[in-house]
Amino acid sequence: MSERVMQELGLLVLTALANAPRHGYAIAQEVKVITDGRVVPRTGALYGALDRLLAEGLIEVEREEVVNSRARRIFALSTAGRERLALEAERLAATAREVRRRLGIEGAAVTT
Repeated sequence: MSERVMQELGLLVLTALANAPRHGYAIAQEVKVITDGRVVPRTGALYGALDRLLAEGLIEVEREEVVNSRARRIFALSTAGRERLALEAERLAATAREVRRRLGIEGAAVTT
């Protein structure tokens, strides 16, 4: 695999943006929903992840707006981000299948 494994927060941010563009606070709220409250991103970590994803071309700033005299960036998943998210989903599914197989959990594909 030529791409490095994506960090969990980056993966969750891409997932949060998969169905709609969002601003930072809305992304954080969506991450909480996606993870059933297991992950509550801190502001610094979230914006660090957003900066990395922007630099990698996986997300883009769809627009900027001013709300209550404060600038707000609305982020959207890029085409490359959508492709990367699909690849990460496949990688995670393959890993989960292997874990189930090794644990002998029902429903895991058995190879001979």
